[in-house]
Amino acid sequence: MRPRLPPAFVAGAREGFRTFLPLSVGLIPWALVTGMTMVSVGFTPLQAMGMNVIVFAGTAQLGTLPLIASGAPLWLIVVTALALNLRFVIFSAAIAQGFRGVGRAGRWFAGHLLTDGVFAACAARMLASEDRHWRLGYYLGPSLWSWLLWQACTLTGVLAAGAIPRDWSLEFMATIALIVLLAPMARVRPMLLAALVGGLAAVLLRGLPLKLGLIAGIVAGIAAGFAAEHRLTAGAAQGERR
Repeated sequence: MRPRLPPAFVAGAREGFRTFLPLSVGLIPWALVTGMTMVSVGFTPLQAMGMNVIVFAGTAQLGTLPLIASGAPLWLIVVTALALNLRFVIFSAAIAQGFRGVGRAGRWFAGHLLTDGVFAACAARMLASEDRHWRLGYYLGPSLWSWLLWQACTLTGVLAAGAIPRDWSLEFMATIALIVLLAPMARVRPMLLAALVGGLAAVLLRGLPLKLGLIAGIVAGIAAGFAAEHRLTAGAAQGERR
């Protein structure tokens, strides 16, 4: 007999899926653009989907594809991908308590599935629950749906790269989708400060060679977010002592 999933896990997965479903529509243009871009730089469908499954990070994929196409050094490609994904360090630290009681393998799997949208839509309610099974279901339900939707839509972009008209402006639609994901996260002060500092630094340093201004902006934003989070935590601790 197949082992039954805990009822709380199933209930959490359903609730998480319903919470995230409206936001997940924004993944469609972003995934289509990613698939089309991988083909445009010379990837075969197998190479494109291999990268899509292994990396599973649209920003890092799109950020490194021009470097791959231009024959940039491997170290620069790796550093760029890591810098573009540094925000997940903050996300992981913020959501870590939601995985208390979950084994190491489960946490690694959950880490691979972590996305901006799931974090923005589900983190607060997940952390508020005391039921370990419900928390895990609430996270994995939308995360697995996000993974499947991303793979399917990227594959569509890969296979239809030559058929989708350029005047559809999917790149602009993908940018709008990212702004929709950013808005709820920016309500938290450290996230807002990180976005402002990172964006300003990237604009001011845009003239650096090899697109290093973007990397510098990301690092600056992450540092500002960590500093703001530390200051808030320290302030709260002092307030409790008083």
